[in-house]
Amino acid sequence: MDQTSFEQVVWIWSAIGVLVLPLTLWITPPFGRHTHHRFGPAMSNRAGWILMESPAVWCFTIIFVLGVSRSQSTAWLFWSLWMIHYVYRCLVFPLRTRTAGKQIPLVTVFSGFTFQLINGSFNGLSLGTFGTDYTNSWLGEPVMWMGIAAFLSGWLINLWSDEILLGLRKPGETGYHIPRGGLFEWVSCPNFLGEMIQWLGWALMCWNIAALAFAIWTISNLLPRALAHHRWYQAHFPEYPKSRTALIPGLL
Repeated sequence: MDQTSFEQVVWIWSAIGVLVLPLTLWITPPFGRHTHHRFGPAMSNRAGWILMESPAVWCFTIIFVLGVSRSQSTAWLFWSLWMIHYVYRCLVFPLRTRTAGKQIPLVTVFSGFTFQLINGSFNGLSLGTFGTDYTNSWLGEPVMWMGIAAFLSGWLINLWSDEILLGLRKPGETGYHIPRGGLFEWVSCPNFLGEMIQWLGWALMCWNIAALAFAIWTISNLLPRALAHHRWYQAHFPEYPKSRTALIPGLL
């Protein structure tokens, strides 16, 4: 596949991501607190999480390494940032969660695995095979450094919020509590906000269609989930803070 054909395919993928948004606003995907037996067979939550996130590590890396050249020095920086996020997301985070006995529907695992397979492939190709501009000269582009700043800011917000969430349950607990502290004082899902900022930063620093497509899909996935989480908190905790919004302080 040449670069023009590849970009046309990714544009179509981006358009699908935009079309998915109203669907996920209408139907809440079966994940975490929104899981229900009507979604069919399920498996261990921890094993399912690791499985569905894994292509973002191995698929992305294999395709990137097979296509990258020595001259694409900046591409290796982007690969490192991607891996910092996904090694944590795929292995460290699920192994730290207290979800003993919890299940995740196979349909969720399959859809997540498929998405990461496509997403990892597209981004690996964009940085490796088609990333001929990522030489040392790319280090002089202001948009790259703005993107890296946004990526790292979002990543830190995500980590900070995850630490608060992971500390909510005592050993052996599987129930839910109202998160307190950090950005949770303003929004219900700062972890999702951090990830959205992170991948918008990725789109800036990479400045290619695959990175933009990932940002679009991230918003289409996490925006509806943030709204669903916010409604769930309000429905299950009468004392839930009235001043909190779902995702963006004071706005949404």
